[in-house]
Amino acid sequence: MGKKKRKLPRPRLDFCHDVRREATHSLVISPPNQPQEADHREKLFPPVVMTASQSDSLVVLFGATAGAYGAKLGSDERELILLVWQVVDLHSKKVGTLHKSLVKADNLDLSDQCREVSGLTPEGLDKAEPLDRVLQQFCQLVSSDLKVLGKSSYTLCSDGQLLIRQVLHPEASKKNFVLSDCFYSFYDLRKEFHTCYPSSAAVKDQTIKTMAEYLGLGTDEAEEDFGVWQVKTMVAIIFTMLSESCSHLFTEPENVKHKYETGPCSKSETVSSETVIRARGLPWQSSDQDIARFFKGLNIAKGGVALCLNAQGRRNGEALVRFVNSEQRDLALERHKHHMGSRYIEVYKATGEEFLRIAGGTSNEVAQFLSKENQVIIRMRGLPFTATQEDVLGFLGSECPVTGGKEGLLFVKYPDGRPTGDAFVLFSCEEYAQNALKKHKEILGKRYIELFRSTAAEVQQVLNRYMSTPLIPTLPAPIIPVIPSPYTIATGSIRDCVRLRGLPYTAGVDDILEFMGDATGDIKPHGIHMVFNQQGRPSGDAFIQMKSADKAYTVAQKCHKKMMKDRYVEVFQCSGEEMNFVLMGGTLNRSGLSPPPCKLPCLSPPAYATFQAAAVIPAEAAIYQPQALLPATRTPQASAAAPQTVTYYPAQAAQLYMNYTTYYPSPPVSPTTVGYLTAPPGAVAAAATATHTPILPQPGALVRMQGLPYNTGIKEILSFFQGYQWRSLFSELKFTQNCKCTIEKCDLEPPCMEQVSNNV
Repeated sequence: MGKKKRKLPRPRLDFCHDVRREATHSLVISPPNQPQEADHREKLFPPVVMTASQSDSLVVLFGATAGAYGAKLGSDERELILLVWQVVDLHSKKVGTLHKSLVKADNLDLSDQCREVSGLTPEGLDKAEPLDRVLQQFCQLVSSDLKVLGKSSYTLCSDGQLLIRQVLHPEASKKNFVLSDCFYSFYDLRKEFHTCYPSSAAVKDQTIKTMAEYLGLGTDEAEEDFGVWQVKTMVAIIFTMLSESCSHLFTEPENVKHKYETGPCSKSETVSSETVIRARGLPWQSSDQDIARFFKGLNIAKGGVALCLNAQGRRNGEALVRFVNSEQRDLALERHKHHMGSRYIEVYKATGEEFLRIAGGTSNEVAQFLSKENQVIIRMRGLPFTATQEDVLGFLGSECPVTGGKEGLLFVKYPDGRPTGDAFVLFSCEEYAQNALKKHKEILGKRYIELFRSTAAEVQQVLNRYMSTPLIPTLPAPIIPVIPSPYTIATGSIRDCVRLRGLPYTAGVDDILEFMGDATGDIKPHGIHMVFNQQGRPSGDAFIQMKSADKAYTVAQKCHKKMMKDRYVEVFQCSGEEMNFVLMGGTLNRSGLSPPPCKLPCLSPPAYATFQAAAVIPAEAAIYQPQALLPATRTPQASAAAPQTVTYYPAQAAQLYMNYTTYYPSPPVSPTTVGYLTAPPGAVAAAATATHTPILPQPGALVRMQGLPYNTGIKEILSFFQGYQWRSLFSELKFTQNCKCTIEKCDLEPPCMEQVSNNV
């Protein structure tokens, strides 16, 4: 630097004495008797005028936690244990008393770094006051110092933003007390220093020590207690910046938003990927305000919380959050695995495109509905299809008036105008919203109504989902047709299959083939079946069909607990019947087979078949794809009667394109087992002649209904699908020991199933 270091001057104490040191290095204060209710801010924190733009004093503030120090301050959720501060008069360059106060944390287990740097002990902290009392004393002492200095306003000044944004605000939020207004505006000394000295190091690389060395100030920390040296050095840096050679002005403080602002987001907006994060592991009932509280201290953009929904329109525990700038986003990433209640939340980077896909909308009706800002949004689910605006207003009652009356209601409908049973309601304040939530599961008509907190982004998602849903789902144009293998999934009790359990979630068909080694040649074509859960993610299980029971036994003995990608995999011999039970949603454990769940929610109008993006399967892996859900083959006589027939034949191209179809509720089967595409009609005759393969019917869009009432008849099912184009209906009859079927009053013997099917 070439600058001569000068001794760090001790700040002048014109009106007050220096900090008093006790054996525990804490300032002993006799607090006045004042109520401690956190709900009353004016009682906890005496009002002090502190308009940032007109501030004539600074309160230099330094703090430390029981955990990480420096650049990682606050990243480990450890509590504050030390506060040191001093008032600085910007005009007269006088200072007030330097105060140091220990803070009693709930967890007094100090990290090794904290013990080494601060010299504090759990015994000394045990005698200190809790944080809310210390902050109360802070406001009182600052007010007293200002009166002595003859000043009326002040603004905090800290070394960086971590103490205010990552420590004080999150901890106060978790302990449910309100911070004084002075903690919502502060100066970042590092930014101010870089503005005054542009040739200095970057803001993120600045420390109190590097700033003092740049100015040639003494940096002997051993002369003072921990915290005291930091505050005195910061005061000396400020005085240097205020000198005639620099004449720096503190005019642009950092601000912390008091509360999260709701609002709509348009798909035409430009959202920077440097400002968006994805939060995962959220409680399903969490709202946008809960997420904003988790990121308390950081500035979230208006309408910047978007809760993600799954294929059934329910929250999946994830959210996309948009911050005002990249600096706030980077601070949010430091809260990875911080806790919301008893759950830890994972925080990752996301893109602006992802945020717009979730939160963006184009509907004028939704934009008008969300134009009323700072409203609390409640989602109503399960409304009768005949419910009107008057019915909903009457259900909510006078104790929770809706903002704007009927204008504060938004019914969700299909493109053809049919109601979905969902609606969104606006309330002007939290009290009205809480009154509405008390009506959760109360009855309207003959149905109970569910009420949840919602967000502007969720309104957009739900409307986008329903408005883009096709009335009758149809298969896309065929690309490359496939012929079914002569091998099908076995249904007998022969134990010619093996089950792999404990696979790495990243494992694919190639990994399984490598894992099987020499036994790969004994696998039937189309004999590898990956099991996925209801979210479409790998479950860690797979089934493999072998050419014989002896081959399956040999593989189970040879490969059991063999390693695959640092994990051992269990291999068990099983039968085709057991495999089918698991692929269709059942469970297989030591106690035997558990059938697929039958008490699943009935299929409702919103639960259409949806088509996801086409997946590309390598040709060498395609020969092992299962055929579990292909239609059963028919005799040539029956097939000839069909007006239009198609077949499946093997692809000659290098790749196989497949389209996956997801139904609700979907069993945990492999997505490769559904949705084979049909061949062009012109190829039917040639393929049938060449391979003599039985001709199969067009699969179309198949819907399975589970959980029907026992007295449900054909008429009720047809009435349920009124307005839809349906081609055929097959009722799977459930018989009791008395051979009574469920078709209205039918008393036929079991052969009636065939008769009813033919009649339908």
